[in-house]
Amino acid sequence: MIQVTNAFGTRSVRVAGAGAYVPPRVVDNASITQAIPGWSADWISEKTQIRERRFLWDLDARTGVTTAPADTGQPLCNTDMCEAALRRAMQMAGLEGSELDAVFIVTCTPDRVNFSYDAMEVHRRVGCRPDCYAMLVDDGCGGTPYVMDLVYKMIRGGAINTAAVIGSAFTSALVDRDVWTGDVEPSPGRKRLPAAFGAYVFGDGAGAVILRGDGQPGQGIVSSMAGNDYLQLVIRRAGGIENRVSGMQNPADQAFVVDGQLVARSYPTYMNACIAGVLADRPELRDKVQRYYFHQPNKRLMDHYVRQAGLPADRVACNVDRYGNTSAAGMLILLAEDLEQGVVSLGSGDLVLIAAVGANVHYGAQLIRL
Repeated sequence: MIQVTNAFGTRSVRVAGAGAYVPPRVVDNASITQAIPGWSADWISEKTQIRERRFLWDLDARTGVTTAPADTGQPLCNTDMCEAALRRAMQMAGLEGSELDAVFIVTCTPDRVNFSYDAMEVHRRVGCRPDCYAMLVDDGCGGTPYVMDLVYKMIRGGAINTAAVIGSAFTSALVDRDVWTGDVEPSPGRKRLPAAFGAYVFGDGAGAVILRGDGQPGQGIVSSMAGNDYLQLVIRRAGGIENRVSGMQNPADQAFVVDGQLVARSYPTYMNACIAGVLADRPELRDKVQRYYFHQPNKRLMDHYVRQAGLPADRVACNVDRYGNTSAAGMLILLAEDLEQGVVSLGSGDLVLIAAVGANVHYGAQLIRL
């Protein structure tokens, strides 16, 4: 059931700022296929139209493993990237950490698995109040607008006033030839899925957005929605009790194994649901959307969807061909870059649409007047 929440509460929720951190290390297709054998560099370029991805850690293509770089004061881990993105968003918003009422980090690659460590550490570093919520949400591509919908409802209902939502992806630290050259069985009787594809498409990065409940009428989030479904688009069995119960010994269970065919079939369905959901009560705004920020599984799939949906390609932001699939971070990185480059502007009234689906399955969208 899709629930559109534009009628929830009475407060106007605006985007106050956005920021991003994208690592400087460029890993091209030749390097990643040497590190993780399976497909050729040309095949990746043809099938995904991804030319390169960004890694936080150094890749040794000869051995097929990554290592942490020397400490130069630049981000070295997921928490560092999240902090960098949030500080840039706070600077744009003109806010101090003490003004935040909640910090949510959406990621499936945290520095520590338990106890919301990454969110708690970012909370400490930026000087949040003790009563400011700090939570890590274990989620992937669709998790960012899903959590933004949650925050939107909290602000509209008056529970909080100012919140940061941070999405991040830190796959490079997990790249290991012994893990990513294996395969997994998605379900009994189904063809095994190769892990290598995940190594080829994912990149690192973090994006942050600050939402505030002080917008003027007609400004801010026009409508918001979120939903659930039950497909295993990405499989990662490591880290939980299930491994102990079932006695799994497969190294590929450590990898993020993408069911590429299932993603390709389901992506248009959920993205259509997202767009239709946030435009349901405001159909007259459909042709007035100036910029779309979508989850980008790969460039070929997203471009195909844009054509199929009849959307104007020049209004759909894209960086997956250069950054790789940055999962929960992707939409916010795109928004932050557009704001920095002046493609759209806060306070301008520019109408934008954020939408994403992913991770077994969360999906959501926001229609926003900046």
